[in-house]
Amino acid sequence: MKTLAALLLLSLPVPHFTQPAAKTLTQPAVQQARKGGRWYLAQTGHAIYCYGPVKIVTQPTGGLQRVATYCQGGEIMVPLHD
Repeated sequence: MKTLAALLLLSLPVPHFTQPAAKTLTQPAVQQARKGGRWYLAQTGHAIYCYGPVKIVTQPTGGLQRVATYCQGGEIMVPLHD
């Protein structure tokens, strides 16, 4: 009986483990390291993340407008909601 059990175990297929192929890692585009930043509420009602200071600029009509500078998405100045 032991012999029959041993032959049965030896006749079972054995999976062959192979090492996975080496993954080639692609480097993401290099971005400039920026420190700091804050979330602001834009005049359009959307939240925007900016790295620069908040400035007050004059409008063509003569009024003053607060703007956040150097924002994510490449925008240099974004008018802020007061």
